Amino acid sequence: MIERIDTKQRMSRIVKHNGLVYLCGQIGDGETVAEQTSDCLSRVDDLLKKAGSDRKHILQAIIWLSDMADFAEMNEVWDAWVPEGFAPARACGEARLARDVLKVEVIITAATIRSSLMSNGEGHR
Repeated sequence: MIERIDTKQRMSRIVKHNGLVYLCGQIGDGETVAEQTSDCLSRVDDLLKKAGSDRKHILQAIIWLSDMADFAEMNEVWDAWVPEGFAPARACGEARLARDVLKVEVIITAATIRSSLMSNGEGHR
């Protein structure tokens, strides 16, 4: 079954299917790439919680930067946000984003907490 959450005509903010959570691209507010990354990751946290997941269940992250010169600044925020030992598969590239003021966009795929427990045998009692 496919579950779509916060759906509008153009997209759903969250799509769940077979224990996986797909988030639409997240952007953040702020002047610097660090501010935008921090705000963006806060939004990811909120959506993951709403979807029944969290940072420790992220499987893949795709990060787009408007300028790869911002890579180190973005990574500083990212590294502080990702729980130690739970780094997802990740790709990062440079792209022209939807608006000129945007510096970073993050796309996340995660497992739901429940599906992760089931696959570890913890959900069977």
